[in-house]
Amino acid sequence: MEEKKFDVKSLIGFLLIGGILLWMLYNNAPSEEEVQEEQTKTEQVEDSGNTKANETPQTAAENQQDSTAMAQARERLGAFGYSAGLASASDKTTTISNDVLELKIDNKGGYISEARLLNYNTFDSIPVYLIKDGNARFNLNFTTTDGRNLDTENLYFEPEVTENGENQIISMKLKVSEDEYLEYRYELTPGEYMIDFSLRSQGLDGVLNTSQDINLNWELQGYRHAKSISYENRYTDLIYEYGDGDDDNLGQGDLEEQEDEDISYIAFKQHFFSSILLTDTPFSRGKFTSKNLVEDEEIDTVYTKKFTAQLPLEVSGGELNYNMDWYYGPTDYKILNDYNRNLDEIVPLGWGIFGWINKYLFIPFFSFLSGVLPSYGIAIIVMTIVVRIVLSPVTYKSYLSQAKMKVLRPEINELNEKFKDNAMKKQQETMKLYSKAGASPMSGCLPALMQIPVFYALFQFFPSAFQLRQKSFLWADDLSSYDVIAQLPFHIPFYGDHVSLFPILASVAIFIYMMMTTGQSMAQAQQPGMPNMKFIMYLSPIMMLFFFNNYASGLSLYYFTSNLITIGIMLVIKHVIIDENKIHDKIQENKKKPKKQNRFTRKMQEMMEQAEQQKKGKK
Repeated sequence: MEEKKFDVKSLIGFLLIGGILLWMLYNNAPSEEEVQEEQTKTEQVEDSGNTKANETPQTAAENQQDSTAMAQARERLGAFGYSAGLASASDKTTTISNDVLELKIDNKGGYISEARLLNYNTFDSIPVYLIKDGNARFNLNFTTTDGRNLDTENLYFEPEVTENGENQIISMKLKVSEDEYLEYRYELTPGEYMIDFSLRSQGLDGVLNTSQDINLNWELQGYRHAKSISYENRYTDLIYEYGDGDDDNLGQGDLEEQEDEDISYIAFKQHFFSSILLTDTPFSRGKFTSKNLVEDEEIDTVYTKKFTAQLPLEVSGGELNYNMDWYYGPTDYKILNDYNRNLDEIVPLGWGIFGWINKYLFIPFFSFLSGVLPSYGIAIIVMTIVVRIVLSPVTYKSYLSQAKMKVLRPEINELNEKFKDNAMKKQQETMKLYSKAGASPMSGCLPALMQIPVFYALFQFFPSAFQLRQKSFLWADDLSSYDVIAQLPFHIPFYGDHVSLFPILASVAIFIYMMMTTGQSMAQAQQPGMPNMKFIMYLSPIMMLFFFNNYASGLSLYYFTSNLITIGIMLVIKHVIIDENKIHDKIQENKKKPKKQNRFTRKMQEMMEQAEQQKKGKK
């Protein structure tokens, strides 16, 4: 009985203890939120462990690959291998623009890979690009102190875009460390074709081998922009300034080379558009080439010429430091002249007096006329009328001389017949007749010679007048290029594959003019040693017809108008102003008066008389 009681008590105690424990466990159990939070932490720890287990090999491989690539870059590029490991080491571009110009600059090479003029189109309505699709390159070639020969065009620059007021700035840095680099800095101003450009190095005195030349190489293949590539190519040239402001050009040969010293700018001129590099610190010397890329204008239709410039850079204190400018814009005399850096010499206005006439007379006058008249074609006509009126006194003198020679023609013919067997005596008597009559065949040539500077200046002015580009008049859609009234299904050498009307009209006018001026003298016997006037009379209009068929229609319009006005002036002089009967009477009066000979005429006559006497003595 006692064992049973003990067992019951023990059982009751265990039950009480178990109940107390269950109550305590129940009160201390975590809430549902705490359980969920703990579970989440556990899962995160497990995921983290799994991620580390999964990613650690891949990251290690990538790091290993980057380290290998960096080691290879440093082995190949030396200190400049640092740039190959930067985020900028990719073929990306940075764009800046204003209201006239848009530029794209590549990370690779740090140079302008695209230059577009926003306000101009080509003859076939495509935007004008001076640089696009690899037609240009700008490269610095140098040697490092560890013996590597490198080209910047193959290295990656790091771009940084900032602003200076309204100006946009791109700094392109080719780095060897964060504080050591070669920098190209471009600054573009609103409304300007000129870009501030600086080239400098920082901390590279121990990297660059300054005992060898650091060469700047600039190349460009000029894109075609006009209808006639051969005509455009005629005005495409490499021009540079050297010395104390002198300028020179390479010309139009198939391959031209030239060297000079103290170069202050180089212009790759493409008729109406130019790419120019200017420097405040002249390059000590420069080597230039120009190659004609148009062998057949029917096949070679993309590029005009290829230009190259090689310029050694000088180091100061172990560093490079050049302040320069780029110009990408129109070959417009006014725009270029306003920069006051002698860039107006790029526009081919003629040398000496011809250039002065254009700069100080025709350019200002034409700008005034085109500003007040409704059409550039009308401005050309009005300008031509004014020029012909101003030169009309010279035309009068020339025609007066011709009239005198016409009056004297019967007497000259008599002398020719009388002394046909004695050329020297015939010449001597003819000169006496001219002297007594107050006439001279040279007096008709001198007025014509006086007009040559004006004619040649205008011949240079019209093809170079940027204002005429894509300006229409009558049937011509572009006064800076040829007009077309018929397209030929074939190509005629020296003529082209089209028919232009303005050259035809100009040729007809020239033929009529020459009939009026030389037709009188064609009846006489051809003098030995004298040009065949009839041949010249027919040759000149034909040459005009062929030569000007591919020229600017504005120039042909000028010649047509000029000859038309000259014909009118000569008709007025002939039928209104000059009376040949009065001229005849005046010549007869002059012949009766004692004529005082000048020293030159007297000396010539004495020499001819002595020669005649010596001839008689020999007989």
